[in-house]
Amino acid sequence: MPVALLSLPPGVGRSSPSPGLIRSLALLLGLGCSTGAIAQDADDLAKQLSNPVASLVSVPMQLNYDDWDSGGSRTYLNVQPVVPISIGEDWNLISRTILPVVYQDELFPGAGSQFGLGDITQSLFFSPKEPAASGWIWGVGPALVLPTASDDLLGSGQWGAGPTAVVLKQTPGGWTYGALVNHIWSFAGDSDRDDVSATFMQPFLSKGLGQGRTITFNAESSYNWEGEQWTVPINAGYSKVSKIGNQLVSYYGGARYYVEAPDGGPDWGLRVVFTLLYPK
Repeated sequence: MPVALLSLPPGVGRSSPSPGLIRSLALLLGLGCSTGAIAQDADDLAKQLSNPVASLVSVPMQLNYDDWDSGGSRTYLNVQPVVPISIGEDWNLISRTILPVVYQDELFPGAGSQFGLGDITQSLFFSPKEPAASGWIWGVGPALVLPTASDDLLGSGQWGAGPTAVVLKQTPGGWTYGALVNHIWSFAGDSDRDDVSATFMQPFLSKGLGQGRTITFNAESSYNWEGEQWTVPINAGYSKVSKIGNQLVSYYGGARYYVEAPDGGPDWGLRVVFTLLYPK
């Protein structure tokens, strides 16, 4: 829950409370710092969450719903642990995993509904610990798709691999802007399934509003080179860093509109994200 401002009961003195009393009350409530410092820490965490290669351990649980023109729908939970690993004085290796659990209904004629695990995507970014002199932050590395789907209609049936990269800049005014890209080619798998050649591009823009609050815009665009088809959803959302007991968390809620999709594909969707945060 959000951290409340400390206050004294009515009638307890009209002089300003001593700094020692405030610190004691904060420690008693498990805060360990003043309200101003808490807000500053929340803003710092919100800023790190806007950076895909920040040195912050987090576990986002991203629940999505998409409504399809054909009358079908897809609901899926992406569990996305992010783990930075120090590999020397100057570099981090950031592991980003996407594990989807999917329920879809009436997306394929006569197939009914499917529920289960989708294909896992594993990305690794090698990133400098400090921004470049110009302020840009970047990371590059490999991306791998594992054919872990529990149903043929929930995955590609193919092993895939390719490069991934991210570049971004964060300004003193609270803005973050940049892009994440990858390209995946299939190299093994079910010979009866279609080959995979797909490009993913995610330009993003966010603005910190203070007190751990952020508004975010992005386009999770993908191009299927085999089918020569774009899918372009535009996402907009709001998030806030908070606490549940001693656990730091972030809440996000947003919506998306598909400006481009396959015939009969999705036209709008919703997203809710609950993220566990483990700062150093």
